[in-house]
Amino acid sequence: MPPHVSIHAWLRSVGFAGIAGAFLSSCSVTSTSTTSMSTPVVSPSPDSHTFARPTEAVVRHLDLTLSVRFEEKKLIGKAVYDIVNQTGTDAIFFDTQQLNVEHVTIGAPEVATEFSLEPEDATLGRALKVKILPDTRRVTLYYQTTPDAAALQWLSPAQTAGKEHPFLFTQGQAILTRSWIPVQDSPGIRFTYNAHLKVPEALMAVMSAVNPTERSSTGEYHFHMPQPVPAYLIALAVGNLVFEPISERTGVYAEPETIEKAAYEFAELPHMLEAAETLYGPYEWERYDLLVLPPSFPFGGMENPRLTFATPTILAGDRSLTSLVAHELAHSWSGNLVTNATWNDFWLNEGFTVYFERRIIEALYGSDYAAMLEALGWQDLQHTVAELGTESADTQLKLALEGRNPDDGMNDIAYEKGYFLLRLLEEHVGRDRFDAFLRQYFADHKFQTMDTERFITYLQEHFLEAGAFDSLQVNQWIYGVGIPKNATKIDAAKFAEVDNFLHLWISGGVINKNATKDWSSHEWLHFIRQLPREVTSEQMAALDNAFHFTQSGNAEIQAAWYELAIRHQYTPAYNAVEAFLTEVGRRKFLVPLYKAFKETGQLSRARAIYQQARPGYHYVSQATLDQLLKS
Repeated sequence: MPPHVSIHAWLRSVGFAGIAGAFLSSCSVTSTSTTSMSTPVVSPSPDSHTFARPTEAVVRHLDLTLSVRFEEKKLIGKAVYDIVNQTGTDAIFFDTQQLNVEHVTIGAPEVATEFSLEPEDATLGRALKVKILPDTRRVTLYYQTTPDAAALQWLSPAQTAGKEHPFLFTQGQAILTRSWIPVQDSPGIRFTYNAHLKVPEALMAVMSAVNPTERSSTGEYHFHMPQPVPAYLIALAVGNLVFEPISERTGVYAEPETIEKAAYEFAELPHMLEAAETLYGPYEWERYDLLVLPPSFPFGGMENPRLTFATPTILAGDRSLTSLVAHELAHSWSGNLVTNATWNDFWLNEGFTVYFERRIIEALYGSDYAAMLEALGWQDLQHTVAELGTESADTQLKLALEGRNPDDGMNDIAYEKGYFLLRLLEEHVGRDRFDAFLRQYFADHKFQTMDTERFITYLQEHFLEAGAFDSLQVNQWIYGVGIPKNATKIDAAKFAEVDNFLHLWISGGVINKNATKDWSSHEWLHFIRQLPREVTSEQMAALDNAFHFTQSGNAEIQAAWYELAIRHQYTPAYNAVEAFLTEVGRRKFLVPLYKAFKETGQLSRARAIYQQARPGYHYVSQATLDQLLKS
């Protein structure tokens, strides 16, 4: 390819059939990076979960070219990096996992260079060492993914809503992007990116970038992400997708069979965005859209910039589970705009986001509604601490995950203990002052990273005097185990009504359906959670006959009820439990249900269901459940 020809024109000229061979030829790409070569966005915090050495040589922009091959379950890729050689080193290091790196060049025009893949680490994958020169400014990596790449979920047509076309999506958090792109895979390294994709013509591609709203007739798509992001926030989905706008800045992507339901469920998205901006400053990513994925997606949502990936389990039909959307939207500030420098600092992403989410919910639906979420979160936190152990180091906010998978730290400690620390700070100084502090925090650190120690310094310099820092036991919250005794007391008035109804039912067996006709899903969830351990199968049947929990269309209620059904061996619900476990891949729901089977002597049943359901789960869920059910 002549040096003056753009990669987009070149790919159009070679076509889909010629793309693989052309990837292996020498070419030049003109970068459209928006950051300065002299100012890479790099955290000063060392990260034990990457092989990259960003203080020596670091990436600042990626031009990515991919051919998506469904029949082979692989991507054929070319990653062109603009780099900064900060020390004149002779090597730059990338993270890889399950990748076949075929050819590496430096410079423009390209010149072949030496490279090597270091021995494999079971958690981190393999380091890719590339020989460079002191003046090297560009590195080009030619590679292919493997069919079992951890970040890639390849779905057959039967696993989609339409049953006609295949589907692909990625999940990069925490350290899985390295399994589909050779990259410096650390939350402390931010870079901009462009991408060019070739996909089957019947399908549409979207990314965590500026996205199309209509399908391309050629199967070619071009993407641009002008804001620097860490590798875990690069995301891709390919499928039979359509787009429905909700407002000038928001919209939803989904399969045609799901789009109407999704657009209805997320109709309040513009109001959420306005509420968020009113609270903590302008939304810095231009658009906020949602992509509803097939059921195998392992999380409730993933905050990929500009395009949240969401589970279909929140499509309850009554907008009752949209607090999850508020959570992912809040990540546009806490997590995406200001990012945890390492996975040991995960609470800085999630604790802030839970706080922000509940403030959005309060602004839209009132303090009583937000208080119910807070109370459920308190229950989740207590359960997690009891499960981990009150003296476990994993109940600290600042974690020590070196040598472990960072997924080990992704639990309610980061989310809820982090939230209750921020609630304590708010209560101490008052909401107005705390809001002003958070607005300034986001403004001062946008498109940067933050670690726990620098946050403490910032907190002391801009917010808390020394005496208050000590009296509030902030260090105990961050570095201590368990839940400090000065945690905010929870008062959810609506749950008092639920508790009263439950007491009357237990004492007299009378079910007054009129008392529950206005209950939200949160009240029902609290009710199910508070049912006594000694509840009988006959009592469960009476409740089921009255309120139809087994046939509920609300996934949160289903999961809570099904766990209770398993633990009490309420067999009338077992067919529905098996259908749920086979259809839903969200790890939050799967783990408690399989664990309930295991802990009640029904391991063989759990394994039988899992054997059938496992192929439809993402690697993230598979890895957790393989461990849970192995013995």
